[in-house]
Amino acid sequence: MEYIDYYKILGVDKNASQDDIKKAYRKLARKLHPDLNPDDKEAHKRFQELNEANEVLSDPDKRKKYDQYGKDWKQAEAYEQARQSQPGGDYYARGNPFGNQNPFESGFDGSEGDFSSGGFSDFFASMFGGGRRSRSQFKGQDYRAELHLSLRDAAETHKRTLTINGKKLRITIPAGVENGQEIRLKGQGGPGVNNGPAGDLYITFVIGNDPVFKRLKDDLYLTQEIDLYTAVLGGEVMVDTLGSKVKLKVKPETQNGTKVRLKGKGFPVYKKEGQFGDLIITYQVNIPTGLSEEQKTLFQQLANLTTK
Repeated sequence: MEYIDYYKILGVDKNASQDDIKKAYRKLARKLHPDLNPDDKEAHKRFQELNEANEVLSDPDKRKKYDQYGKDWKQAEAYEQARQSQPGGDYYARGNPFGNQNPFESGFDGSEGDFSSGGFSDFFASMFGGGRRSRSQFKGQDYRAELHLSLRDAAETHKRTLTINGKKLRITIPAGVENGQEIRLKGQGGPGVNNGPAGDLYITFVIGNDPVFKRLKDDLYLTQEIDLYTAVLGGEVMVDTLGSKVKLKVKPETQNGTKVRLKGKGFPVYKKEGQFGDLIITYQVNIPTGLSEEQKTLFQQLANLTTK
């Protein structure tokens, strides 16, 4: 009967701690569990191998026996009896009761036993008398989804209905979420294995560009056009905010690129009700085109006055 390398199955070395073995088992068991791979026969077989390896290596007594006798475990009982019948005797001085074969040598040839029956291999059954299939609980699979919003949608707390793996889920989206922000909905992922907890749902928000505003964290930026006459003489201009329009006074001799900050007129701060960023307005002065001859003459007269 061929020796089975349980350490290789778990992907750990012979000096692995019990904690290392536990972590390796749980990681692979979650990946290979039949409930998550219903039509994968190879995964089923590897899951059975994994359970057997864990059954042995997670039990200190079984692991000790496995480590001590390796592929020669069949002769373990005979060796023990021979040693007990010759108290105080030296094993090698009296002759090896198994001929030239050393029961402490491990033949790590990596060959596998027969798991086709759906239980434990013959190697395990003969060495340890069989065992029960592991019924460990595992958290369900985490789901991930993207939710696309406009800038104005993201500025208001509202509800959305999502369909995740055929299941409808109604969620509340707080005002102020950012592009690329991820939120976790606990227990809204895949079902757990063996009554384990359900997985989680991770939603990433994708917020599209707005034709009017640009957003940087909680501040909004807006370019506002004003005509040359208003820039030179001063006046008033109507400016958009997210929820309304406001009338601003433009100072005389306002230069192109001048910035004005409106406190509290920016984007809502995430999960801080009543708090908002600022709206930063940049004035862009438009140079008039299509001037009449009379207008050109007046501009020329103005230019002449300026150069005197």
